[in-house]
Amino acid sequence: MTNTLSPEIYWLVLTTFLTVLMWVPYILNRVMELGLLKAMQTPEPGRTPEADWAYRNERAHKNAIENLVIFAPLILAIAITGNASPLTAMAAQVYFWARLAHFAIYVAGIPVLRTLAFAVGFGAEVVLALVLLGVI
Repeated sequence: MTNTLSPEIYWLVLTTFLTVLMWVPYILNRVMELGLLKAMQTPEPGRTPEADWAYRNERAHKNAIENLVIFAPLILAIAITGNASPLTAMAAQVYFWARLAHFAIYVAGIPVLRTLAFAVGFGAEVVLALVLLGVI
């Protein structure tokens, strides 16, 4: 069976899968800090990881989820309306790489580059919205 995805949907699937995997490192850190049984219990309210990188990992994951809620409908609207083009395919690809960079840079703790990566991803979303609105 051949499953042919448009470039936009392909990058949406990859972005979603990336977001799904982002929780793994900070959960493994939680197991290391608390032990397996305690880590599997309901987290204590307000408890943050002891390791700074794990805290940033958790924040980066939440940020990725918040932004996926914006990116996904734009991509689906592009697909539904037939507005796909090389520009929208490139914007979807840029968004994926910007989110991957944002995650890695956030976890590494480099604020200036994190903001730049976020801005690039936001710019890709703006392009998608402007295409849908017929501005470009």
